[in-house]
Amino acid sequence: MTQLCTRCVYDDTIPKITFDDEGVCNYCRLHEQMDREYPTGPEGRNILEEMAAKMRRDGRNKKYDVVIGVSGGCDSSYMLHLARELGLRPLAAHFDNTWNSTIAVENIKTMTEKLDVDLFTHVVDNREYIGLFRSFFLASVPEIDTPSDISLATTHYLAAEKYGIKYIWEGHSFRTEGITPPGWVYMDAKYVQTIYRQFADGKIKTLPNLWMHRWFKWMIVDRIKKLRPLYYLDYDKEKVKQFLSDTYGWRWYGGHHMENRTAYFTNNYYLPRKFGINLRVCEYSALIRSGQMDRLTALKQLAEPRPMDPDIIDEIKKRLGFSNQEFEDIMNGPRKSYRDYKTYKQRFERMRPFFWLMYKLDLVPKSFYVKYTARDDN
Repeated sequence: MTQLCTRCVYDDTIPKITFDDEGVCNYCRLHEQMDREYPTGPEGRNILEEMAAKMRRDGRNKKYDVVIGVSGGCDSSYMLHLARELGLRPLAAHFDNTWNSTIAVENIKTMTEKLDVDLFTHVVDNREYIGLFRSFFLASVPEIDTPSDISLATTHYLAAEKYGIKYIWEGHSFRTEGITPPGWVYMDAKYVQTIYRQFADGKIKTLPNLWMHRWFKWMIVDRIKKLRPLYYLDYDKEKVKQFLSDTYGWRWYGGHHMENRTAYFTNNYYLPRKFGINLRVCEYSALIRSGQMDRLTALKQLAEPRPMDPDIIDEIKKRLGFSNQEFEDIMNGPRKSYRDYKTYKQRFERMRPFFWLMYKLDLVPKSFYVKYTARDDN
């Protein structure tokens, strides 16, 4: 019989889950720990004010104080507003994988223009990205959107390096998104290279990949810090969406990560169907822990199928060159994981003490330290 956490909607199918005597899972306890580590309310606001003051000092004689990654989504759009509210001069940075939704493009334009924010964009070659996306399909792994995810992070560093900026803001909130369980999804530069070499021509030319030597240079030499300001806010996502809409004319795009069509397809169709991974479990559990969703409501919504536009499935097949039969063969084929390919994972584990220090210095997020440097015993 499946065991369900007595607090959130995680059950014993979640990787590395444990339950205490009260039936509460270790992910809920981690949330409590992070709640203490990242306070909200007046204390959190004071931390943000001090953070912004230091960023303004460090940004003297420069054009910008902080790089903010933008996708047209709720979190990144609100960060632009927050930066301006705190008196900062942000540079918006965007990685375009050529699969953005129309609403996302319009939201980026709306927010940057109305807040008078410059935009740094890296556009990948369309044919190269199709080759990468197709390669991850053929590799039969969960992380088919990894080329986009890792390129987002790299684009932020490229923008910071170009303009001498010492800070990057990331739009993650563990109170609304949670932390994806280790073992569900994984990404690193070597993983991307390995898959592309095995299933395509392997020559990455325009995709900004986060190679370890470049990453270490940005961390250790340039000392570019990665900060998550939403951690210090009483961040109510529904209220924020309404605020952005009323204030800027920003538009909601239908769901978490649905501002991009590859992310939409991956989260709403590919992961649930091929791997039985429902990322709404992470989102809803986080919202329950932070008091923004009722547990019974979450369970009811999880029982309903995720929305999926069939036109996107057809577009995926067409652009990636899969016949209906080839597509079904992949969807019904063997399930593989990053453990079947070469990655940096073992190196990350050996460097756990180093990354603990990087996390303490705000040079990598805590979620990276927790997920990527823990021993992989599966």
